[in-house]
Amino acid sequence: MTLKRTPFKRVTKAPKCKVCRVEFARKLPGQKVCGQHCAMALAVSTREKEARIEAKRFAAAERADHIKRRDALKSLKEWIAEAQVVFNRYIRARDNGLPCICCGQLPKSDSIMGGSWDAGHYRSRGSAGHLRFNEDNCHAQLKQCNRYGAGRAVDYRIGLIARIGLERVEALESNNAVHKWTIAELQRIKFLYQQKLKALKAKSPTVTAVELL
Repeated sequence: MTLKRTPFKRVTKAPKCKVCRVEFARKLPGQKVCGQHCAMALAVSTREKEARIEAKRFAAAERADHIKRRDALKSLKEWIAEAQVVFNRYIRARDNGLPCICCGQLPKSDSIMGGSWDAGHYRSRGSAGHLRFNEDNCHAQLKQCNRYGAGRAVDYRIGLIARIGLERVEALESNNAVHKWTIAELQRIKFLYQQKLKALKAKSPTVTAVELL
């Protein structure tokens, strides 16, 4: 005996009104509300939502225009300073957990205002400004070594050789190329290290605290 299959009937739930959330019988394709009262309320809500979105777009455009006009007034010196701040934050974040490049110690505490770490340059920005954004030339350094130990250049060199190797250290020492920074270049550097810092933060939750030092 052959059994006949009973056709499957899908039970369709009644839609709920977008406004009052009450189930209703849909009379028109795509109907979202139960009646005229809720239709008017939905129309008002939609217009208000669109107005808020438009206001946000306008505010964002205003902010972007303000930033563009403000940036156009910045001097080369200001752009160097801004790029340096972001670069230094990246260096401290990159070296998070490593000992001081010159004394090999970790801080006993972060009691010093602003934190215990600097982004210390092997060849100073004053004497080798072309290396201010060179990652081999800059490493996390305890404040007491960088600020109160005159950089501790000899100890820094020893630690640097251990960190990156003699060949790269000698490359830094022999690099005396003259370089004049441009605003466009500094803008790219600032953006680059903002992105690199974000990437480090995504990998390590401890970076957030370090970057604020």
